[in-house]
Amino acid sequence: MSGVWGNNIKYSIFGESHGKAIGITIDGIPAGIEIDLEHIKFEMSRRAPGKNQFSTERKEKDSFEILSGYFNGNTTGTPLCAIIRNKDEHSKDYYKIKSIIRPGHADYTGNVKYFGFNDYRGGGHFSGRLTAPLVFAGAIAKQILMKKNIIIGSHIYEIGNVQDEEFDKVNIKSDFLKSLINREFPVINEEKALEMKKKILEAKQDLDSIGGIVEAAVLNLPAGLGSPFFDSIESSLAHILFSIPAVKGVEFGEGFNISRMKGSQANDEFYMEEDNVHTFTNNNGGILGGITTGMPLIFRAAFKPTPSIGKIQKTVDLLKKENTEIQVTGRHDPCIVPRAVPVVEAVTAMTILDFIRGK
Repeated sequence: MSGVWGNNIKYSIFGESHGKAIGITIDGIPAGIEIDLEHIKFEMSRRAPGKNQFSTERKEKDSFEILSGYFNGNTTGTPLCAIIRNKDEHSKDYYKIKSIIRPGHADYTGNVKYFGFNDYRGGGHFSGRLTAPLVFAGAIAKQILMKKNIIIGSHIYEIGNVQDEEFDKVNIKSDFLKSLINREFPVINEEKALEMKKKILEAKQDLDSIGGIVEAAVLNLPAGLGSPFFDSIESSLAHILFSIPAVKGVEFGEGFNISRMKGSQANDEFYMEEDNVHTFTNNNGGILGGITTGMPLIFRAAFKPTPSIGKIQKTVDLLKKENTEIQVTGRHDPCIVPRAVPVVEAVTAMTILDFIRGK
């Protein structure tokens, strides 16, 4: 089933963008794990819409309700289920165009797949709104991993053609990675943030949108997680990263750039320090043969521009079976990347925890 993911922990998402609620069931978290609800609220607020001029005007606090699997501050060991009620949906915006497929959206493919019975309002189950339950699950996974000193963080690496500094793949500090979480617009170089914000506002004023890249890191992973081929760290992370709506590319370490290197440049040479094996470089992003090396795990995820834009676009009316044009109205992000940062971290935490549980 497409709504279920994981091997040792099963994550099952449900709901639609304009339905009564969205949510997730998590099966496999052991009993007795203390959960900090304030930490979950903080993570949810990072993804929540309607906070500033760089995101959609839809006002959703993303308040969650835990229905099962949690009692007296701890997990019970039974499936943990939580819902997030939708409060500010404007369904009438979509009724007028229910048979007109929006370019860049899953309106057409969803209609074909589900014979026209899919919920078209706000993209239904295809909507980025469904990433809110993922952030909930990721916030729990992060807490469990932090008790093992495994730290996950990320930053906006690129908006349009404006690039931030990249992570030092060998010497990322835990405190620095943690500090990025508290930044409203998480970048390494604050001057680049101003340029990126300008790009977003320019696209918004032009009734358009813009994409970008998120770079993420995982610190203090033990060596030996993952298996070759189908259960590799890369294949598992890529699977869930590509499940985030709008992700169109994923690369690890030097990624596509490694194809331009010679072997003598690309290979990460080893050395021993205090009985631990390290590498001088980290071009492979902390993974060899699909298995973690103990070096920082580094990857990037590329997001396409938000497909809902105010410009007139050519499309098709499925009901009338004729060509037409559409100008999408409603409330949409001119750039999804800033709100995608906590989502990338969340699915990364879910994946790493799944591997840790299976070790």
